[in-house]
Amino acid sequence: MTGFLLRRLGGAVFVLVSLTVILYAVFYVAPGDVAQIACGPRCSPAQVAQVTDQLRLDDPVYTQYWHFLQGIVAGRDLSTGTGVEHCSAPCLGVSYQSDQQVTLLILAKLPATGSLVVGAFAAWILLGVGTGVLSVLRRGRITERVLTWLTLAGTATPVFVIGLLLIIIFCSTLQWLPSPTYVPFTEDPEQWAWGLLLPWVSLALIESAKYARLTRSSMLETLAEDHVRTFRAYGVGERAVIGRHALRGALAPVIALSALDVGSMFGGAVLTESLFGIPGIGRELVHAVKVVDLPVVVGMVLVTGFFVVLANAAADMLYALADRRVVLT
Repeated sequence: MTGFLLRRLGGAVFVLVSLTVILYAVFYVAPGDVAQIACGPRCSPAQVAQVTDQLRLDDPVYTQYWHFLQGIVAGRDLSTGTGVEHCSAPCLGVSYQSDQQVTLLILAKLPATGSLVVGAFAAWILLGVGTGVLSVLRRGRITERVLTWLTLAGTATPVFVIGLLLIIIFCSTLQWLPSPTYVPFTEDPEQWAWGLLLPWVSLALIESAKYARLTRSSMLETLAEDHVRTFRAYGVGERAVIGRHALRGALAPVIALSALDVGSMFGGAVLTESLFGIPGIGRELVHAVKVVDLPVVVGMVLVTGFFVVLANAAADMLYALADRRVVLT
């Protein structure tokens, strides 16, 4: 296990460093005059020259990248025009729009996105895997056909359609729920849960559809394997075969898909956050793209990449717990 963790750590570091190279080239080298972007369209040549000096854009590209990477690892001092501000590691720069450190900006938005992702993940796993198992137990019956059509409909329906329908039905028509608003968990746990209930349900209904189909197909494949037929030959009940053996063997692709979805959703739940007014990372990323706030865009993409790598490393370890045939290498 120790060797596996060290190898995964080395691979994760390599992936993240490669991601910083790509992002720096795309956002800081390719756009051209970064100083003009940072200063704004109405800046005079003298102001653009001042920004160029503050951002050290006259240095060679490899030197600029080294300072950027050094800031992430060890922090750095940033010139603000009126003085020098220390940016602690991981330093992702300063927002062009708000003059706020990008790291602090992301940390302020992370609890809202984390609350959305964790709650929705728990809901879609329970609903998706449960639906997949039920369709296998009821295969060949009307229940399986109904569940298959429902999962197809869920896969084809955009999240904003489901979200709007839920708001219209439960908030406007029936008035069973208040309008979705984000309240920090530390302030009021009950309001936190009520405010995120509809976003959780919206994401769960969409995401659970593909998990139900994946669970069903994986379990049917596992049920056709030799060791499952052996259990049946020894008289083990069908529910025990499915619950104890087939389900564990079919969880590997579900875990892999979960790692990708959870990691990417930390920076990609844009539609859900915008629809329900959740002040999270995805909503802030859209705003940063609109105003060409390069440090915020780069920082949030890096954070998303970090969570994807972290989630995949956790998924690799969960494989061995879910399926004893898997060997960590």
